[in-house]
Amino acid sequence: MADKPRSKSKDDAPPKRLNRAVAVAEALGGVLDPALKKRGFASRDILSHWPTIAPAPYDKVTRPDKLSWPRGEKGAEGATLYLRCHPGHALALSHEGQRVAASINRYYGYFLIGQVRLSAEPFVIEDAVPETVPALPEVTRARISRTVERVSDPGVRDALRQLGQAIARRKPR
Repeated sequence: MADKPRSKSKDDAPPKRLNRAVAVAEALGGVLDPALKKRGFASRDILSHWPTIAPAPYDKVTRPDKLSWPRGEKGAEGATLYLRCHPGHALALSHEGQRVAASINRYYGYFLIGQVRLSAEPFVIEDAVPETVPALPEVTRARISRTVERVSDPGVRDALRQLGQAIARRKPR
């Protein structure tokens, strides 16, 4: 029997080259989209534009977690948006869910979100990298100590020493 030449499958084909510079968001879009679709999001717009979409203070203390569509007829009632919320704002959000839903619907221009609920997942705030405190030269430390040594109260003296060191560390404008 003669061997027939196999046709190349789609997986065997080399990846399509774009021949241009590509933004990181565009390059990662293909990787993130399947994960977002599992969470009910058709695209990553609501996640990337959340600070613009959500009303204050919920733009800073909440993040969209999941979008749940009603069974049966699609879009009949609007989707349920589950939000991860900072614990201190959960009660207020449970009362103002319709305000958040109205803000999202206004942003998109059509009825997308029917109700907003709290997610059971914890809200994690990304901590900023702490600034390193630059070391002061010994000459500056000695000058600050000489200036505050005349103060008789030790608590006030220490507070003034810390203030002087903070002012000396500050970058000139």
